[in-house]
Amino acid sequence: MTRRPSPKIAAYAGVAAVALLAGLALGRPEPVAVAAPLAVLVVAGLAAARDPQVEVDATVDRDRAIVGDQVTVQVRLRAHTAVDRLELLLAVPPGMEGPAGPARPWALALRLRAGEERTLPVTLTCRRWGAYLLGGLQLRAHDRLRLLTWEQPLDRRAPLKVFPEPQALRSLVRPFETQAATGSQVSRHRGEGIEFADVRPFLPGDRPRSINWRATARRGVPWVNERHPERTTDVVLFVDSFVDVRGERASTLDLAVGAAASLAGAYLRQRDRVGLVGFGGFVQWLRPGSGQAALYRLLDTLMETQVFATVAWKGIRHLPPRTLPPKALIVALTPLLDERAVAALFDLLARGYDLAIVEVSPMAGAQAAAGGWEPLARRLWALERETLRHRYQRLGAAVVEWTQGVHLQQVLLEVEASRRHARLAPVGGAAR
Repeated sequence: MTRRPSPKIAAYAGVAAVALLAGLALGRPEPVAVAAPLAVLVVAGLAAARDPQVEVDATVDRDRAIVGDQVTVQVRLRAHTAVDRLELLLAVPPGMEGPAGPARPWALALRLRAGEERTLPVTLTCRRWGAYLLGGLQLRAHDRLRLLTWEQPLDRRAPLKVFPEPQALRSLVRPFETQAATGSQVSRHRGEGIEFADVRPFLPGDRPRSINWRATARRGVPWVNERHPERTTDVVLFVDSFVDVRGERASTLDLAVGAAASLAGAYLRQRDRVGLVGFGGFVQWLRPGSGQAALYRLLDTLMETQVFATVAWKGIRHLPPRTLPPKALIVALTPLLDERAVAALFDLLARGYDLAIVEVSPMAGAQAAAGGWEPLARRLWALERETLRHRYQRLGAAVVEWTQGVHLQQVLLEVEASRRHARLAPVGGAAR
């Protein structure tokens, strides 16, 4: 620990020195009599002071949690020497709430005997998703006379990933194209499967079990059933983290990350392959994968999403080729505010990708300015955003605005309805 004198010892020493000088200057014993006890107190306190020896450790009861859960930080103390007063300060990062309130540090003062061990549980509540490091401690010890102070910062931080609460989704956006592997999505092509497609005349090589006996009896020649096979799909979640607009209850980035986590879990439960592109000041990507391991990797990467201020121009060409596989469905979660993200989505359409855009509306978080021009400015801004949505729709992308208070399932149903009625124009290979 770092040892330093407290303000009290400086005050005592100063009073004693002034009194002694006054006694010497005046030639009187009274000031010396006043200064003597203070001088004796300072000398005795310095002679009796011993550096405290305390072992401190902090652990977290879990490494993953969901927003709203409570986690416990166990602070363990063991004193090798007696400590008359030990002050503990546990840092609580923003997004977590401790006993003293949101993002306010937890503090406690106690006395320890030589050889005493003590465990102090501190309960923290997760208020926001993200990646945290818990266990940053600050120690401060005092001697019995409060003349000396020992301070030491301790880094006992343990990682904690807080995931957004998943939303129940009954139906998802279906891609136009499927992959060759067996899965849960009904393919538009015909082959071996369960979903009935049509009947056709029997051809050499057809299996006898595919014969439609009713159609055969009616026509007098063999007819067989055609079916749609069940295939997997590749889904890439595109999360725009260039800008974060905060509203009264949530922000655009909070909604986008929460929706991406819910969509990833829902698609993976259907045995689809899910990838991630975190497109912002710091670009992150995960190649499409399947299974529980892929879900944990994707969630861990999502929890590290932050807004980094940068003026560097970023494009889709910076991503590795296999990050965006052919025939993949790209679900973009973006407020459509940064020009780099807007241009990247146009680039995806020009490359022929199946794109669905969920516009996380920033209108609720826009601050209302005083003055008579504010309603007109907001109306012009809304018209400009509507024009941008129409530009995407003309190129074949389904765009749906997501406002705060609307459930994600309703937004996905609107996206699916928009895709069914969209007229895909033959621009840059986007037509199918």
